[in-house]
Amino acid sequence: MKLCLILSLVLLGTVSSFNLKNEDIKIETSDKEETLNQEQVISDEEESLASGEDDSWWEKEEASELAPVPATKEGDNVCPKEEDIVHLAGTSGCQSCRFLLIRQSKTFGNAESICRRCYRGRLVSVHNYNFNSLIYRTSQGLNQAQVWIGGRITGWGRCKRFFWLDGSSWNFAYWAAGQPGNGGGNCVALCTRGGHWRRAPCSRRLPFICSY
Repeated sequence: MKLCLILSLVLLGTVSSFNLKNEDIKIETSDKEETLNQEQVISDEEESLASGEDDSWWEKEEASELAPVPATKEGDNVCPKEEDIVHLAGTSGCQSCRFLLIRQSKTFGNAESICRRCYRGRLVSVHNYNFNSLIYRTSQGLNQAQVWIGGRITGWGRCKRFFWLDGSSWNFAYWAAGQPGNGGGNCVALCTRGGHWRRAPCSRRLPFICSY
C-alpha cells in the first residue's frame, strides 16, 4: 500500500513538472511571436515609407506650404497697386487670356491668394516654349532672379509628382540643368535670366505672375 502511494506521488510530481515545462515553452513561444509581430509591423512601416505608399505627409506638407502666411509686412494682404503691375498680352493660343506680372515679392501661398482674391485667377501655368519666353522677356527687368509660376511638386524620388494649381495638365517643362532633382523646395520659379525653371522654397518672397 505504501509502495502504491509513493509511486502515485512520484508520477504526480513528474506530470506537474512536465506541465510547468510546457507552460514555460508556451510563454517563451508567445513572447517570440509577439516580438516577431512587432518587428513585422516596423518592417511594414519602413517599407511603406520607402515605397512612398503612405503619402499623408505629402498632403500635410502641401496644405501647409500652399496656405497664405500671416501678414508680416505692411501691405502683405493688400491688392497690388497699378504701378506694381505689368500687363501681358494674350498668347497666340488664347488671345482672350490675360496675364499680370506682379512686381511685389510674396511667398508662394500669398501670391496664389492675391491672384485669386484680387483678380479671380491663379498663379500662371505654362504649357509651351513661346509663352515661357514671353514671361521670361517680361520679367527680365526685375531685380529679383526668379518669379513664381503656378507649378508645385510633391513626393520624392520615383513618387515625385508635378502639377499646376489651376488643374491643367503638366505637358511642358523647361527645367534648368540639374533640376528638378530631389531637393531645393516644392514650388516652381522661373529664372529671369534664361527663362529656365528651378525648385524654390515656398516661403521665399518673389514677384509672381497671375492668369485670369
